[in-house]
Amino acid sequence: MRHGDKINNLGRTHSHRKALMNNMACSLIEHKRIFTTLAKAKALRTYVEPIITKSKDDTTHSRRTVFASLRNKEVVSMLFKDVATKVAERNGGYTRIIKTGNRQGDAAEMALIELVDFNDIYSNGKAATTEKAKTTRRSRAKKTTDAKGSAESKAEGAE
Repeated sequence: MRHGDKINNLGRTHSHRKALMNNMACSLIEHKRIFTTLAKAKALRTYVEPIITKSKDDTTHSRRTVFASLRNKEVVSMLFKDVATKVAERNGGYTRIIKTGNRQGDAAEMALIELVDFNDIYSNGKAATTEKAKTTRRSRAKKTTDAKGSAESKAEGAE
């Protein structure tokens, strides 16, 4: 029985699942987006986000712990140079999963998983909205000019 077991085993043994997550994480970091099944994408998100969080602190210890998970020297250096600098101010949520429908052969739910800060379509729109958000706080409109104008019109109407 699987009481309280929240991990999705994906129909694989522990070693096979570990190798699968390792390879998919390396592909995601290298290509910035991959196309896979929805179940694998959700499992990959829980695997890769703590690794990206560790990469934000560029120390020897964090490099070694990330390398223990990924086992690819080029991908680890790419993670610490490119990815970590872009996600430095982000507090999590480094990946986005977009459902793309069902696969033709077996009708498996497919999804696109991508690193959020590397999508140019969403990044440009987001940068424009953050610039507009830096306006001053609105204050209540002053009624002195309106009150004088309306008071003068009332005085003229009374005469």
